[in-house]
Amino acid sequence: MSPKKPRQYTIQGVTLDGKTFRPSDWAERLAGAMSCFRPGGGAGGIGAYIGYSPYCVPQVIDGVKCVIVNEALQAIEPMAWDFVMNFARDNRLQVAEVPLA
Repeated sequence: MSPKKPRQYTIQGVTLDGKTFRPSDWAERLAGAMSCFRPGGGAGGIGAYIGYSPYCVPQVIDGVKCVIVNEALQAIEPMAWDFVMNFARDNRLQVAEVPLA
């Protein structure tokens, strides 16, 4: 039996009331805060680079700022997962599961 693939979720920059979430760079800020959570941990030192974690990536979908969050983040750091999901809940942002291909 193959291991279950982690689910992905889209946190949309639209509130449950249908209003655009501000500030306009919220997605980049949230993904930036999660940038150190990577497969194999963060690489430090002279070879380190700036970039987003593959588990938490900002994107624009149909003209709406979003953050794609991979459930694998929860296995790596449960507190980081809670932070991201609580951010969405506390700000009343729309969250949807992304169907796996």
